[in-house]
Amino acid sequence: MLAAGFIAGPITGMIDPEAAFGELLDPMISIGVALILFEGGLSLDLRELRHSGRAVWRLATVGVLVGWTLGALAGYYIAGLVLPVAVLFGGILIVTGPTVVIPLLRQANIQARPNSILKWEGIVNDPTGALCAVIAYEYFRRVNEFPDASVFDVAPPLIIAAVLAGLIGYAAARIISWLFTRGAVPEFLKVPVLFITVIAVFVLTNQIEHEAGLVAVTVMGVTLANRDISSLRSIHPFKENIAVLLVSGIFILLAASLKWEELTYLQTSWRPWAFLLALLFVVRPVTVLVSLWGTTIPWNERLFVAWIAPRGIVLVAISGLFALRLGDLGIAGGQILIGLSFAVVVATVIAHGFSVNLVARLLKVKGDSRPGLLLVGSTPWTVALAKEMEAVGAPVMIVDQSWQRLAKARLEGLPHYHGEILNEATEHNLDLTPFQVIVAATENEAYNALVCAEFAHEVGQDMVYQLGENEGEESRTALPESIRGRALFEDGFDASEVHERTRDGWVFKKTKLSDEFDFSDAQKKLSSEASLLLIVRESGTLRFFTHAVRPNPRSGDIVISFVPPKKREKVSV
Repeated sequence: MLAAGFIAGPITGMIDPEAAFGELLDPMISIGVALILFEGGLSLDLRELRHSGRAVWRLATVGVLVGWTLGALAGYYIAGLVLPVAVLFGGILIVTGPTVVIPLLRQANIQARPNSILKWEGIVNDPTGALCAVIAYEYFRRVNEFPDASVFDVAPPLIIAAVLAGLIGYAAARIISWLFTRGAVPEFLKVPVLFITVIAVFVLTNQIEHEAGLVAVTVMGVTLANRDISSLRSIHPFKENIAVLLVSGIFILLAASLKWEELTYLQTSWRPWAFLLALLFVVRPVTVLVSLWGTTIPWNERLFVAWIAPRGIVLVAISGLFALRLGDLGIAGGQILIGLSFAVVVATVIAHGFSVNLVARLLKVKGDSRPGLLLVGSTPWTVALAKEMEAVGAPVMIVDQSWQRLAKARLEGLPHYHGEILNEATEHNLDLTPFQVIVAATENEAYNALVCAEFAHEVGQDMVYQLGENEGEESRTALPESIRGRALFEDGFDASEVHERTRDGWVFKKTKLSDEFDFSDAQKKLSSEASLLLIVRESGTLRFFTHAVRPNPRSGDIVISFVPPKKREKVSV
Protein backbone atom coordinates (compact mmCIF):
# COMPACT_ATOMS: atom_id res chain seq x y z
CA MET A 1 0.00 0.00 0.00
CA LEU A 2 2.85 2.37 0.79
CA ALA A 3 4.53 1.49 -2.47
CA ALA A 4 1.29 2.05 -4.38
CA GLY A 5 0.86 5.44 -2.74
CA PHE A 6 4.44 6.51 -3.49
CA ILE A 7 4.12 5.47 -7.13
CA ALA A 8 0.72 7.11 -7.58
CA GLY A 9 1.73 10.32 -5.83
CA PRO A 10 5.33 11.62 -5.60
CA ILE A 11 6.75 9.44 -8.40
CA THR A 12 4.17 9.64 -11.21
CA GLY A 13 1.88 12.41 -10.02
CA MET A 14 -1.19 10.40 -11.05
CA ILE A 15 -3.00 11.21 -7.78
CA ASP A 16 -3.02 14.46 -5.83
CA PRO A 17 -5.28 13.82 -2.81
CA GLU A 18 -5.26 17.44 -1.65
CA ALA A 19 -6.42 18.66 -5.05
CA ALA A 20 -8.98 15.87 -5.40
CA PHE A 21 -10.57 16.13 -1.93
CA GLY A 22 -9.61 19.61 -0.80
CA GLU A 23 -10.76 20.42 2.72
CA LEU A 24 -12.51 17.03 2.98
CA LEU A 25 -9.20 15.14 3.11
CA ASP A 26 -8.44 15.67 6.81
CA PRO A 27 -12.01 14.91 8.04
CA MET A 28 -12.09 11.78 5.85
CA ILE A 29 -8.83 10.51 7.27
CA SER A 30 -9.86 11.35 10.86
CA ILE A 31 -13.16 9.49 10.55
CA GLY A 32 -11.43 6.56 8.89
CA VAL A 33 -8.94 6.31 11.76
CA ALA A 34 -11.83 6.49 14.25
CA LEU A 35 -13.62 3.59 12.55
CA ILE A 36 -10.40 1.56 12.49
CA LEU A 37 -9.86 2.07 16.24
CA PHE A 38 -13.50 1.20 16.94
CA GLU A 39 -13.13 -2.01 14.93
CA GLY A 40 -9.97 -2.80 16.89
CA GLY A 41 -11.81 -2.22 20.18
CA LEU A 42 -14.46 -4.74 19.13
CA SER A 43 -11.76 -7.41 19.08
CA LEU A 44 -10.73 -6.85 22.72
CA ASP A 45 -12.29 -9.13 25.30
CA LEU A 46 -11.50 -8.26 28.91
CA ARG A 47 -11.19 -11.96 29.75
CA GLU A 48 -7.96 -12.00 27.75
CA LEU A 49 -6.41 -9.87 30.49
CA ARG A 50 -6.45 -12.69 33.06
CA HIS A 51 -2.89 -13.64 32.15
CA SER A 52 -1.60 -10.39 30.64
CA GLY A 53 -3.60 -7.62 32.35
CA ARG A 54 -0.77 -6.36 34.56
CA ALA A 55 1.63 -6.23 31.64
CA VAL A 56 -0.87 -4.29 29.51
CA TRP A 57 -1.55 -1.89 32.40
CA ARG A 58 2.19 -1.26 32.91
CA LEU A 59 2.73 -0.65 29.18
CA ALA A 60 -0.24 1.75 29.12
CA THR A 61 1.07 3.78 32.08
CA VAL A 62 4.79 3.40 32.78
CA GLY A 63 5.43 2.52 29.15
CA VAL A 64 3.73 5.70 27.94
CA LEU A 65 5.87 7.94 30.19
CA VAL A 66 9.15 6.13 29.45
CA GLY A 67 8.45 5.85 25.73
CA TRP A 68 7.43 9.50 25.44
CA THR A 69 10.55 10.66 27.27
CA LEU A 70 12.97 8.47 25.31
CA GLY A 71 11.26 9.25 21.99
CA ALA A 72 11.47 12.99 22.66
CA LEU A 73 15.14 12.77 23.65
CA ALA A 74 15.96 10.74 20.54
CA GLY A 75 14.09 13.22 18.36
CA TYR A 76 15.88 16.20 19.89
CA TYR A 77 19.45 14.90 20.24
CA ILE A 78 19.63 12.41 17.35
CA ALA A 79 17.07 13.47 14.73
CA GLY A 80 17.88 17.16 15.31
CA LEU A 81 14.26 18.26 15.74
CA VAL A 82 13.55 21.48 17.60
CA LEU A 83 12.35 20.86 21.15
CA PRO A 84 8.57 21.43 20.63
CA VAL A 85 8.54 19.16 17.55
CA ALA A 86 10.61 16.49 19.34
CA VAL A 87 8.33 16.46 22.38
CA LEU A 88 5.20 16.26 20.24
CA PHE A 89 6.64 13.53 18.00
CA GLY A 90 7.77 11.57 21.07
CA GLY A 91 4.14 11.45 22.19
CA ILE A 92 2.97 10.26 18.79
CA LEU A 93 5.62 7.51 18.74
CA ILE A 94 3.85 5.79 21.65
CA VAL A 95 1.37 4.27 19.19
CA THR A 96 2.24 0.82 17.88
CA GLY A 97 -0.29 0.39 15.10
CA PRO A 98 -2.97 -2.30 15.61
CA THR A 99 -3.66 -2.25 11.87
CA VAL A 100 -0.17 -3.71 11.43
CA VAL A 101 0.32 -5.61 14.69
CA ILE A 102 -2.85 -7.74 14.58
CA PRO A 103 -2.39 -9.13 11.03
CA LEU A 104 1.30 -9.67 11.78
CA LEU A 105 0.56 -11.70 14.91
CA ARG A 106 -2.16 -13.67 13.14
CA GLN A 107 0.18 -14.60 10.31
CA ALA A 108 3.11 -15.46 12.60
CA ASN A 109 1.01 -17.67 14.94
CA ILE A 110 2.35 -16.29 18.24
CA GLN A 111 1.52 -17.81 21.63
CA ALA A 112 -1.53 -16.47 23.45
CA ARG A 113 0.06 -14.22 26.12
CA PRO A 114 2.53 -12.19 24.01
CA ASN A 115 -0.15 -12.04 21.30
CA SER A 116 -2.64 -10.59 23.79
CA ILE A 117 -0.13 -8.09 25.24
CA LEU A 118 0.84 -6.69 21.84
CA LYS A 119 -2.76 -6.55 20.60
CA TRP A 120 -4.04 -4.73 23.68
CA GLU A 121 -1.07 -2.37 23.77
CA GLY A 122 -1.56 -1.46 20.12
CA ILE A 123 -5.23 -0.55 20.49
CA VAL A 124 -5.05 1.08 23.94
CA ASN A 125 -1.98 3.18 23.18
CA ASP A 126 -3.25 4.55 19.87
CA PRO A 127 -5.63 7.08 21.46
CA THR A 128 -3.14 7.59 24.31
CA GLY A 129 -0.44 8.63 21.84
CA ALA A 130 -2.85 11.03 20.17
CA LEU A 131 -3.70 12.59 23.55
CA CYS A 132 0.00 12.95 24.42
CA ALA A 133 0.48 14.83 21.14
CA VAL A 134 -2.51 17.05 21.99
CA ILE A 135 -1.07 17.82 25.44
CA ALA A 136 2.29 18.76 23.90
CA TYR A 137 0.65 20.89 21.20
CA GLU A 138 -1.65 22.70 23.64
CA TYR A 139 1.26 23.37 25.99
CA PHE A 140 3.41 24.98 23.29
CA ARG A 141 0.41 26.88 21.96
CA ARG A 142 -0.30 28.21 25.46
CA VAL A 143 3.37 29.12 25.96
CA ASN A 144 3.23 31.15 22.75
CA GLU A 145 0.36 33.15 24.21
CA PHE A 146 1.37 33.12 27.88
CA PRO A 147 5.11 32.57 28.43
CA ASP A 148 4.59 31.74 32.13
CA ALA A 149 2.22 28.82 31.42
CA SER A 150 3.22 25.39 32.76
CA VAL A 151 2.28 21.86 31.78
CA PHE A 152 0.07 21.66 34.88
CA ASP A 153 -2.09 24.41 33.42
CA VAL A 154 -2.65 22.35 30.27
CA ALA A 155 -2.68 18.64 31.21
CA PRO A 156 -5.55 18.43 33.78
CA PRO A 157 -8.24 19.93 31.49
CA LEU A 158 -7.17 17.61 28.67
CA ILE A 159 -7.22 14.54 30.93
CA ILE A 160 -10.69 15.52 32.15
CA ALA A 161 -11.78 15.90 28.52
CA ALA A 162 -10.43 12.43 27.73
CA VAL A 163 -12.28 10.90 30.71
CA LEU A 164 -15.49 12.67 29.65
CA ALA A 165 -15.05 11.40 26.09
CA GLY A 166 -14.56 7.86 27.40
CA LEU A 167 -17.77 8.12 29.43
CA ILE A 168 -19.67 9.28 26.35
CA GLY A 169 -18.30 6.35 24.37
CA TYR A 170 -19.31 3.97 27.18
CA ALA A 171 -22.82 5.44 27.34
CA ALA A 172 -23.22 5.17 23.56
CA ALA A 173 -22.19 1.50 23.69
CA ARG A 174 -24.73 0.78 26.43
CA ILE A 175 -27.48 2.46 24.40
CA ILE A 176 -26.56 0.45 21.28
CA SER A 177 -26.51 -2.72 23.39
CA TRP A 178 -29.97 -1.93 24.82
CA LEU A 179 -31.45 -1.22 21.38
CA PHE A 180 -29.91 -4.23 19.64
CA THR A 181 -30.83 -6.80 22.29
CA ARG A 182 -34.46 -5.65 22.37
CA GLY A 183 -34.99 -5.72 18.63
CA ALA A 184 -35.47 -1.94 18.42
CA VAL A 185 -33.23 -1.84 15.31
CA PRO A 186 -34.04 -4.14 12.35
CA GLU A 187 -31.27 -6.62 11.57
CA PHE A 188 -30.55 -5.14 8.13
CA LEU A 189 -30.07 -1.68 9.67
CA LYS A 190 -27.77 -2.65 12.54
CA VAL A 191 -24.53 -2.13 10.60
CA PRO A 192 -25.38 1.37 9.31
CA VAL A 193 -26.83 2.41 12.69
CA LEU A 194 -23.68 1.22 14.45
CA PHE A 195 -21.33 3.02 12.07
CA ILE A 196 -23.35 6.24 12.11
CA THR A 197 -23.31 6.16 15.91
CA VAL A 198 -19.53 5.69 15.95
CA ILE A 199 -19.03 8.68 13.65
CA ALA A 200 -21.48 10.80 15.68
CA VAL A 201 -19.72 9.95 18.96
CA PHE A 202 -16.34 10.73 17.41
CA VAL A 203 -17.43 14.11 16.04
CA LEU A 204 -19.25 15.06 19.27
CA THR A 205 -16.35 14.24 21.58
CA ASN A 206 -13.87 15.95 19.27
CA GLN A 207 -15.80 19.14 19.97
CA ILE A 208 -14.82 18.75 23.62
CA GLU A 209 -11.13 18.41 22.74
CA HIS A 210 -9.10 17.57 19.63
CA GLU A 211 -8.46 13.81 19.33
CA ALA A 212 -10.58 13.01 22.40
CA GLY A 213 -12.87 11.26 19.92
CA LEU A 214 -10.26 8.50 19.52
CA VAL A 215 -10.64 7.68 23.21
CA ALA A 216 -14.43 7.66 22.92
CA VAL A 217 -14.62 5.25 19.96
CA THR A 218 -12.03 2.91 21.47
CA VAL A 219 -13.96 2.73 24.75
CA MET A 220 -17.18 2.25 22.76
CA GLY A 221 -15.68 -0.68 20.86
CA VAL A 222 -14.27 -2.40 23.97
CA THR A 223 -17.59 -1.95 25.82
CA LEU A 224 -19.60 -3.49 22.98
CA ALA A 225 -17.13 -6.36 22.70
CA ASN A 226 -17.78 -7.25 26.33
CA ARG A 227 -21.58 -7.01 26.21
CA ASP A 228 -23.67 -10.06 25.40
CA ILE A 229 -24.94 -8.98 21.97
CA SER A 230 -25.42 -12.00 19.75
CA SER A 231 -26.03 -9.95 16.59
CA LEU A 232 -22.51 -8.48 16.79
CA ARG A 233 -21.14 -11.86 15.64
CA SER A 234 -22.88 -11.41 12.29
CA ILE A 235 -21.50 -7.86 12.05
CA HIS A 236 -17.87 -8.91 12.60
CA PRO A 237 -17.09 -10.06 9.02
CA PHE A 238 -18.50 -6.81 7.61
CA LYS A 239 -16.67 -4.50 9.99
CA GLU A 240 -13.40 -6.39 9.38
CA ASN A 241 -13.82 -5.85 5.63
CA ILE A 242 -14.58 -2.17 6.22
CA ALA A 243 -11.41 -1.86 8.32
CA VAL A 244 -9.29 -3.45 5.58
CA LEU A 245 -10.74 -1.09 2.96
CA LEU A 246 -10.22 1.96 5.19
CA VAL A 247 -6.64 1.03 6.05
CA SER A 248 -5.82 0.41 2.40
CA GLY A 249 -7.43 3.61 1.15
CA ILE A 250 -6.02 5.88 3.83
CA PHE A 251 -2.49 4.47 3.57
CA ILE A 252 -2.48 5.00 -0.17
CA LEU A 253 -3.93 8.51 0.11
CA LEU A 254 -1.42 9.56 2.77
CA ALA A 255 1.54 8.16 0.83
CA ALA A 256 0.30 9.80 -2.36
CA SER A 257 0.02 13.16 -0.60
CA LEU A 258 3.76 13.26 0.11
CA LYS A 259 5.84 15.94 -1.60
CA TRP A 260 9.45 15.50 -2.66
CA GLU A 261 10.50 18.49 -0.57
CA GLU A 262 9.18 16.74 2.53
CA LEU A 263 11.56 13.85 1.82
CA THR A 264 14.62 16.06 1.38
CA TYR A 265 15.47 15.80 5.08
CA LEU A 266 15.71 12.01 4.72
CA GLN A 267 17.94 12.24 1.65
CA THR A 268 20.45 14.80 2.83
CA SER A 269 21.17 13.92 6.47
CA TRP A 270 22.38 10.98 8.51
CA ARG A 271 20.27 12.04 11.47
CA PRO A 272 16.95 10.39 10.51
CA TRP A 273 18.66 7.05 9.89
CA ALA A 274 20.43 7.19 13.25
CA PHE A 275 17.09 8.11 14.83
CA LEU A 276 15.43 5.05 13.28
CA LEU A 277 18.16 2.79 14.65
CA ALA A 278 17.78 4.34 18.11
CA LEU A 279 14.02 3.86 17.92
CA LEU A 280 14.36 0.18 16.98
CA PHE A 281 17.21 -0.85 19.26
CA VAL A 282 17.08 1.54 22.23
CA VAL A 283 13.77 3.37 22.71
CA ARG A 284 11.38 0.44 22.28
CA PRO A 285 13.43 -2.23 24.11
CA VAL A 286 14.18 0.03 27.09
CA THR A 287 10.54 1.15 27.28
CA VAL A 288 9.21 -2.41 27.44
CA LEU A 289 11.88 -3.81 29.74
CA VAL A 290 11.45 -0.96 32.23
CA SER A 291 7.65 -1.25 32.07
CA LEU A 292 7.60 -5.00 32.63
CA TRP A 293 10.25 -5.00 35.34
CA GLY A 294 8.96 -6.93 38.36
CA THR A 295 6.12 -8.66 36.50
CA THR A 296 5.74 -12.42 36.12
CA ILE A 297 6.07 -12.26 32.33
CA PRO A 298 8.92 -14.64 31.29
CA TRP A 299 12.02 -13.02 29.86
CA ASN A 300 11.65 -14.58 26.44
CA GLU A 301 8.18 -13.01 26.11
CA ARG A 302 9.44 -9.65 27.40
CA LEU A 303 12.20 -9.62 24.79
CA PHE A 304 9.73 -10.53 22.04
CA VAL A 305 7.35 -7.71 23.04
CA ALA A 306 10.36 -5.37 23.29
CA TRP A 307 11.24 -6.05 19.65
CA ILE A 308 7.82 -6.05 17.98
CA ALA A 309 6.41 -2.53 17.60
CA PRO A 310 5.48 -1.75 13.97
CA ARG A 311 3.86 1.63 13.46
CA GLY A 312 0.93 2.18 11.16
CA ILE A 313 -1.75 4.47 9.90
CA VAL A 314 -2.50 6.34 13.14
CA LEU A 315 1.11 7.54 13.44
CA VAL A 316 1.09 8.91 9.88
CA ALA A 317 -2.36 10.48 10.18
CA ILE A 318 -1.66 12.24 13.51
CA SER A 319 1.80 13.40 12.38
CA GLY A 320 0.33 14.94 9.23
CA LEU A 321 -2.35 16.72 11.26
CA PHE A 322 0.04 18.24 13.82
CA ALA A 323 2.65 19.14 11.20
CA LEU A 324 0.15 21.65 9.82
CA ARG A 325 -0.79 22.94 13.28
CA LEU A 326 2.84 23.48 14.27
CA GLY A 327 3.32 25.51 11.12
CA ASP A 328 0.35 27.69 12.11
CA LEU A 329 2.07 28.36 15.45
CA GLY A 330 5.22 29.46 13.64
CA ILE A 331 7.28 26.54 14.98
CA ALA A 332 9.89 25.55 12.40
CA GLY A 333 10.46 21.92 11.45
CA GLY A 334 6.87 20.71 11.63
CA GLN A 335 6.87 19.56 7.99
CA ILE A 336 9.79 17.24 8.77
CA LEU A 337 7.35 15.12 10.77
CA ILE A 338 5.52 13.93 7.65
CA GLY A 339 8.56 12.43 5.95
CA LEU A 340 9.98 11.16 9.23
CA SER A 341 6.72 9.45 10.22
CA PHE A 342 6.62 7.61 6.89
CA ALA A 343 10.24 6.57 7.42
CA VAL A 344 9.31 5.19 10.86
CA VAL A 345 6.39 3.22 9.40
CA VAL A 346 8.48 1.76 6.55
CA ALA A 347 11.44 0.92 8.81
CA THR A 348 9.39 -0.71 11.58
CA VAL A 349 7.10 -2.65 9.24
CA ILE A 350 10.07 -4.03 7.30
CA ALA A 351 12.25 -4.72 10.36
CA HIS A 352 9.54 -6.31 12.49
CA GLY A 353 7.47 -7.84 9.71
CA PHE A 354 10.34 -9.76 8.12
CA SER A 355 11.88 -10.81 11.43
CA VAL A 356 8.82 -11.75 13.51
CA ASN A 357 8.93 -15.46 12.63
CA LEU A 358 12.69 -15.76 13.19
CA VAL A 359 12.58 -13.89 16.52
CA ALA A 360 9.53 -15.86 17.68
CA ARG A 361 11.31 -19.15 16.98
CA LEU A 362 14.54 -18.03 18.67
CA LEU A 363 12.66 -16.86 21.77
CA LYS A 364 10.33 -19.89 21.74
CA VAL A 365 7.09 -17.88 21.69
CA LYS A 366 5.78 -19.32 18.44
CA GLY A 367 2.64 -21.45 18.49
CA ASP A 368 2.36 -24.77 16.72
CA SER A 369 3.71 -24.32 13.22
CA ARG A 370 1.96 -27.37 11.79
CA PRO A 371 -1.76 -26.96 11.05
CA GLY A 372 -3.86 -28.65 13.70
CA LEU A 373 -7.13 -30.61 13.58
CA LEU A 374 -10.02 -29.91 15.96
CA LEU A 375 -12.42 -32.84 16.28
CA VAL A 376 -15.88 -31.98 17.63
CA GLY A 377 -17.47 -35.04 19.22
CA SER A 378 -15.75 -37.84 21.11
CA THR A 379 -16.60 -41.15 19.41
CA PRO A 380 -14.58 -44.31 18.74
CA TRP A 381 -14.04 -43.01 15.19
CA THR A 382 -12.73 -39.57 16.22
CA VAL A 383 -10.51 -41.12 18.92
CA ALA A 384 -8.99 -43.46 16.33
CA LEU A 385 -8.48 -40.55 13.92
CA ALA A 386 -6.89 -38.42 16.66
CA LYS A 387 -4.38 -41.20 17.37
CA GLU A 388 -3.42 -41.30 13.68
CA MET A 389 -3.00 -37.52 13.56
CA GLU A 390 -0.78 -37.58 16.64
CA ALA A 391 1.29 -40.29 14.98
CA VAL A 392 2.01 -38.03 11.98
CA GLY A 393 2.87 -35.06 14.22
CA ALA A 394 -0.25 -32.95 13.65
CA PRO A 395 -1.69 -31.00 16.63
CA VAL A 396 -5.08 -32.50 17.48
CA MET A 397 -7.82 -31.82 20.03
CA ILE A 398 -11.11 -33.61 20.78
CA VAL A 399 -13.91 -31.43 22.13
CA ASP A 400 -17.07 -32.78 23.72
CA GLN A 401 -19.49 -31.53 26.37
CA SER A 402 -19.92 -35.04 27.81
CA TRP A 403 -17.27 -36.15 30.29
CA GLN A 404 -18.45 -39.73 29.82
CA ARG A 405 -17.97 -39.64 26.04
CA LEU A 406 -14.48 -38.22 26.58
CA ALA A 407 -13.51 -41.26 28.69
CA LYS A 408 -11.85 -43.17 25.83
CA ALA A 409 -9.93 -40.08 24.68
CA ARG A 410 -8.71 -39.54 28.25
CA LEU A 411 -7.77 -43.21 28.54
CA GLU A 412 -5.70 -42.95 25.35
CA GLY A 413 -3.98 -39.81 26.66
CA LEU A 414 -5.23 -37.67 23.77
CA PRO A 415 -5.58 -33.88 24.08
CA HIS A 416 -9.20 -33.12 24.92
CA TYR A 417 -11.44 -30.32 26.13
CA HIS A 418 -14.58 -30.80 28.19
CA GLY A 419 -17.08 -28.16 27.17
CA GLU A 420 -19.48 -26.88 24.55
CA ILE A 421 -17.56 -25.73 21.46
CA LEU A 422 -20.29 -23.22 20.61
CA ASN A 423 -20.14 -21.60 24.05
CA GLU A 424 -18.49 -18.17 23.91
CA ALA A 425 -16.45 -19.01 27.02
CA THR A 426 -14.69 -21.77 25.06
CA GLU A 427 -12.91 -19.11 22.99
CA HIS A 428 -11.22 -17.87 26.16
CA ASN A 429 -10.62 -21.21 27.90
CA LEU A 430 -9.34 -23.06 24.83
CA ASP A 431 -6.68 -21.65 22.52
CA LEU A 432 -8.05 -22.34 19.04
CA THR A 433 -5.10 -20.72 17.25
CA PRO A 434 -3.25 -23.98 16.36
CA PHE A 435 -6.31 -25.53 14.72
CA GLN A 436 -6.80 -24.57 11.09
CA VAL A 437 -9.15 -27.48 10.27
CA ILE A 438 -12.38 -28.42 12.08
CA VAL A 439 -14.21 -31.73 11.69
CA ALA A 440 -17.65 -31.99 13.29
CA ALA A 441 -18.33 -35.71 13.74
CA THR A 442 -21.03 -36.08 16.38
CA GLU A 443 -24.05 -38.30 15.75
CA ASN A 444 -26.26 -35.20 15.39
CA GLU A 445 -26.09 -34.01 11.80
CA ALA A 446 -27.82 -30.69 12.48
CA TYR A 447 -25.39 -29.93 15.31
CA ASN A 448 -22.45 -30.73 13.03
CA ALA A 449 -23.80 -28.29 10.44
CA LEU A 450 -24.24 -25.63 13.14
CA VAL A 451 -20.61 -26.02 14.25
CA CYS A 452 -19.40 -25.74 10.65
CA ALA A 453 -21.53 -22.66 10.00
CA GLU A 454 -20.24 -21.01 13.19
CA PHE A 455 -16.56 -21.49 12.41
CA ALA A 456 -16.63 -21.13 8.62
CA HIS A 457 -16.02 -17.35 8.74
CA GLU A 458 -13.03 -17.81 11.09
CA VAL A 459 -11.10 -20.69 9.53
CA GLY A 460 -12.60 -20.61 6.05
CA GLN A 461 -15.47 -22.44 4.38
CA ASP A 462 -13.00 -24.91 2.84
CA MET A 463 -11.60 -25.85 6.27
CA VAL A 464 -14.78 -27.00 8.04
CA TYR A 465 -15.90 -30.58 7.48
CA GLN A 466 -18.60 -32.92 8.71
CA LEU A 467 -19.72 -36.45 8.01
CA GLY A 468 -22.12 -36.93 5.11
CA GLU A 469 -25.85 -36.35 5.32
CA ASN A 470 -28.24 -39.03 6.43
CA GLU A 471 -30.19 -40.84 3.77
CA GLY A 472 -33.73 -39.70 3.09
CA GLU A 473 -35.43 -36.86 1.30
CA GLU A 474 -36.55 -35.24 4.57
CA SER A 475 -32.98 -34.89 5.79
CA ARG A 476 -31.77 -33.28 2.58
CA THR A 477 -34.62 -30.77 2.72
CA ALA A 478 -33.86 -29.86 6.36
CA LEU A 479 -30.15 -29.20 5.80
CA PRO A 480 -29.37 -27.43 2.54
CA GLU A 481 -25.81 -27.61 1.21
CA SER A 482 -25.19 -23.90 1.90
CA ILE A 483 -25.21 -24.32 5.69
CA ARG A 484 -23.29 -27.60 5.88
CA GLY A 485 -19.58 -28.22 6.10
CA ARG A 486 -17.88 -30.18 3.36
CA ALA A 487 -18.83 -33.87 3.46
CA LEU A 488 -15.92 -36.16 4.35
CA PHE A 489 -15.01 -39.10 2.12
CA GLU A 490 -15.68 -39.15 -1.61
CA ASP A 491 -18.79 -41.29 -1.16
CA GLY A 492 -19.92 -39.01 1.69
CA PHE A 493 -21.28 -41.68 4.04
CA ASP A 494 -22.95 -40.44 7.20
CA ALA A 495 -22.27 -40.72 10.93
CA SER A 496 -24.27 -43.90 11.41
CA GLU A 497 -22.30 -45.65 8.64
CA VAL A 498 -18.99 -44.46 10.07
CA HIS A 499 -19.83 -45.70 13.56
CA GLU A 500 -21.17 -48.99 12.20
CA ARG A 501 -17.96 -49.60 10.24
CA THR A 502 -15.90 -48.71 13.31
CA ARG A 503 -17.82 -51.34 15.32
CA ASP A 504 -17.18 -53.82 12.51
CA GLY A 505 -13.45 -53.37 12.91
CA TRP A 506 -12.60 -50.79 10.23
CA VAL A 507 -9.34 -48.97 11.00
CA PHE A 508 -7.20 -46.14 9.68
CA LYS A 509 -4.18 -46.91 7.55
CA LYS A 510 -1.22 -44.61 6.78
CA THR A 511 0.62 -44.86 3.47
CA LYS A 512 3.76 -42.81 2.75
CA LEU A 513 4.23 -41.86 -0.90
CA SER A 514 7.60 -41.51 -2.61
CA ASP A 515 9.04 -41.24 -6.08
CA GLU A 516 9.25 -45.04 -6.24
CA PHE A 517 5.86 -45.66 -4.61
CA ASP A 518 3.27 -43.22 -5.96
CA PHE A 519 -0.45 -42.81 -5.36
CA SER A 520 -1.50 -45.36 -7.97
CA ASP A 521 0.76 -47.94 -6.31
CA ALA A 522 -0.80 -47.13 -2.94
CA GLN A 523 -4.32 -47.58 -4.30
CA LYS A 524 -3.43 -51.04 -5.57
CA LYS A 525 -2.41 -52.05 -2.05
CA LEU A 526 -5.74 -50.88 -0.59
CA SER A 527 -8.93 -52.87 -0.42
CA SER A 528 -11.53 -52.04 -3.03
CA GLU A 529 -13.86 -51.08 -0.15
CA ALA A 530 -11.35 -48.67 1.42
CA SER A 531 -12.27 -44.98 1.63
CA LEU A 532 -9.64 -42.25 1.28
CA LEU A 533 -9.94 -39.62 4.05
CA LEU A 534 -7.05 -37.16 3.81
CA ILE A 535 -3.45 -36.55 2.88
CA VAL A 536 -0.85 -34.94 5.13
CA ARG A 537 1.72 -32.86 3.23
CA GLU A 538 5.36 -32.74 4.33
CA SER A 539 4.66 -29.20 5.60
CA GLY A 540 1.84 -30.55 7.79
CA THR A 541 -0.96 -29.14 5.63
CA LEU A 542 -4.10 -31.27 5.74
CA ARG A 543 -6.12 -31.94 2.59
CA PHE A 544 -9.31 -34.01 2.82
CA PHE A 545 -11.03 -36.13 0.21
CA THR A 546 -14.63 -34.93 0.00
CA HIS A 547 -17.67 -35.38 -2.17
CA ALA A 548 -16.63 -32.18 -4.03
CA VAL A 549 -12.81 -32.08 -3.97
CA ARG A 550 -10.14 -34.70 -4.59
CA PRO A 551 -6.64 -33.48 -3.61
CA ASN A 552 -3.67 -34.43 -5.74
CA PRO A 553 -1.30 -36.67 -3.70
CA ARG A 554 2.39 -36.32 -4.45
CA SER A 555 5.73 -37.68 -3.30
CA GLY A 556 6.33 -37.12 0.41
CA ASP A 557 2.63 -37.08 1.31
CA ILE A 558 1.06 -39.42 3.84
CA VAL A 559 -2.31 -40.81 2.72
CA ILE A 560 -4.71 -41.76 5.52
CA SER A 561 -7.53 -44.08 4.52
CA PHE A 562 -10.35 -45.84 6.33
CA VAL A 563 -10.10 -49.55 5.53
CA PRO A 564 -12.05 -52.71 6.44
CA PRO A 565 -10.47 -55.39 8.62
CA LYS A 566 -8.46 -58.09 6.91
CA LYS A 567 -10.63 -61.12 6.16
CA ARG A 568 -9.65 -64.23 8.04
CA GLU A 569 -8.88 -67.17 5.80
CA LYS A 570 -11.15 -70.17 6.28
CA VAL A 571 -9.34 -73.26 7.60
CA SER A 572 -10.57 -76.57 6.16
CA VAL A 573 -10.92 -79.54 8.52
